[in-house]
Amino acid sequence: MSQKLRYAYYPGCSGQGTSKEYEQSTRAVCEALGMELVDIPDWSCCGSSPAHTVDHRLSSALSGRNLALAERLEGVSAILTPCPSCLTNLKVSAHKMKDPEFAAEVNALLDFPVRNTLPVKSILQAIYEDVGPDALRPKAVRLLTGLKLAPYYGCIMNRPPHIMEFDDHENPIAMDQLMEAIGAEAVTFPLKVECCGASFGVARRDIVQKLSGKLLDTAASNGADAVVTACPLCQMNLDLRQDQINVANNTSHNMPVFYYTQLIGLALGMTPSQVGLEKLEVSPMALLESLPARAEAQAQAAKKPASKGAQS
Repeated sequence: MSQKLRYAYYPGCSGQGTSKEYEQSTRAVCEALGMELVDIPDWSCCGSSPAHTVDHRLSSALSGRNLALAERLEGVSAILTPCPSCLTNLKVSAHKMKDPEFAAEVNALLDFPVRNTLPVKSILQAIYEDVGPDALRPKAVRLLTGLKLAPYYGCIMNRPPHIMEFDDHENPIAMDQLMEAIGAEAVTFPLKVECCGASFGVARRDIVQKLSGKLLDTAASNGADAVVTACPLCQMNLDLRQDQINVANNTSHNMPVFYYTQLIGLALGMTPSQVGLEKLEVSPMALLESLPARAEAQAQAAKKPASKGAQS
């Protein structure tokens, strides 16, 4: 990267509360990678999950207000957000406002119009496309060798594909490749875009226990030590509700659930507190402390000559 990358940044509501560690690690990692995040001034809620079920125009206006504010910033190349739900709302609003009639109705609700001049991307997409695994790899001063991860993208990060326009909507690989660039192993995880139960954790806990339990079961059966995700709601269901899942399903999972930015931050030399690891419900510290021994064991195994049977 020859020049600093500059973006309009939409943190979203959860980053101010339930996913502070995601917000904290996102800002730290972006700064370390030369990605300048310029907060959208006076940003407001994007409408989250309920708004579009009530009124599509008002929902688009909620997101559109933030798009219009971002467009007033100078020198930014895109609008970034860490949260897939916020990303969906912002991108759907921008997509719908390509229709001049719909755009006119939405803009009539706003103080100033949305011009639709900036692309909307996730932080994951920006790190993957604008920095990239090849540039990240040499920056890693603490490789996470020996750590086996189930990369979990959730059900809306890449779908619907004609709106999200990033990675494969059935088998995304961006997070896999970023994790491998910092030394971890991305295990085969066939449920990487399946739903965790989302906000049904309040209304129908049994649904979340079933769906999130299936995710943890599959991650464990495929040899993962931990799950890594990019979604605050997914992280909450898999991490905060893991004891509930164990009781409901008669399982005994004790699997850390990281944000991918936390692991990138560790690889870049940040301390656990700098990326908010103490805020995780399932503590990852014993797992992380085991990595040097695992890395040494892998190195020793690689030095052993192949057996005669393997050579033949």
